[in-house]
Amino acid sequence: MTTLFIDADACPVKAEAERVATRHKVQMALVSNGGLRPSANPLVQVVIVSEGADEADKWIAERCGAGDVVVTSDIPLAAKCVEAGARVLRPNGEAFTAANIGQQLAMRDLMADLRAANPLGAGGGGKPFGKADRSRFLDALERELRAAQEA
Repeated sequence: MTTLFIDADACPVKAEAERVATRHKVQMALVSNGGLRPSANPLVQVVIVSEGADEADKWIAERCGAGDVVVTSDIPLAAKCVEAGARVLRPNGEAFTAANIGQQLAMRDLMADLRAANPLGAGGGGKPFGKADRSRFLDALERELRAAQEA
């Protein structure tokens, strides 16, 4: 049975994910360190983990597997989920796969090293999340949930 896991801290597509999960009648787990409102949707489980670094990530990584879909921006969590056989998406719809996760981890580490080497440099932070990202996410989640349920 497919479960949709959402790394819910700072996830901009929780409501969209819930709509798609409901349409597919898929259980959904919103995992966070707190600050989430309970959902009236019987398919949605709100999981509040203990305070601490990466507790939500650990909870998801321990439970996901083949046939599940995970939504996260966290690259190390994505790597663990891909290794476990889950399908993994960023909130903008980009997929983490066995073919690209190594490169994603390497780029993350490189960027961390560059930031550490120049702490006064431009921070940036990335581009804003927009309608096109939301639309790409909805399309990608629809495809991934269908594929997970057929597997």
